[in-house]
Amino acid sequence: MFYQSVHSMNADEVKFEHGSDFSFPLHLHGSFELVTVTEGELVVTVDKTSYRISAGQAVLIFPNQAHSFLSEVHSVHFLCIFSPTLVQAYGKAVKTKIPTSNVYTPSPFLLERLMDGEARENLLFVKGLLYALCGEFDAGALYREREYGNEALLSQIFEFVEQNYRADASLSALSAATSYHYVYLSKYFRESTGIPYAEYVSRYRVNEACYLLRNTDYTVLQIAYDCGFESLRSFNRNFKKILGIPPSEYRAR
Repeated sequence: MFYQSVHSMNADEVKFEHGSDFSFPLHLHGSFELVTVTEGELVVTVDKTSYRISAGQAVLIFPNQAHSFLSEVHSVHFLCIFSPTLVQAYGKAVKTKIPTSNVYTPSPFLLERLMDGEARENLLFVKGLLYALCGEFDAGALYREREYGNEALLSQIFEFVEQNYRADASLSALSAATSYHYVYLSKYFRESTGIPYAEYVSRYRVNEACYLLRNTDYTVLQIAYDCGFESLRSFNRNFKKILGIPPSEYRAR
């Protein structure tokens, strides 16, 4: 299993993909993912449960749910990956929950509009469609609480960073919160996700900073401290390393 950081921490991110005969190994990321089939069959495995979906059916994968795709026969699929911030109210409502089943049958009209390339040019329209699709899913869904015990240590780490990124999210603080040795946690996280723990924390903080740069008039210095960076220099260095441009240029764009 590996962690797709590219799909995990980009504020207001939405990506679309059309493809055929799609197979992809077990992975996870911090965004919602909606996949549907227009021809053939696709096997979608989410948290060890496999769903064989055909035309008209869809699977809604929640943030940080491990999942994979397998085309045993011919299939044509459409996939949409979207940040929880795009459906913020729904994302907050299910923040600590996962569905007992990820498969459902969405409205053909909503799916067709989402697959319409011209309609996707309007982000507000896309946001409305995603809210409507999540609403349809929610109407028929049963949920259970996410497990944060030993068998779900990775989810526990994600939860810790989400709650502590503004202050002390160090490995030593994580160790104290989870009762695991920091050396073990460092090795476990890197083996599970493919990136170092410190890099994940930096990416999470930069993502939160992106949201504030786009949606508030806070100064860059205030945003740096609000997102857990110890100095403006550290913030600028990490921001440019991850996104390729300084925070001031990101805000200007």
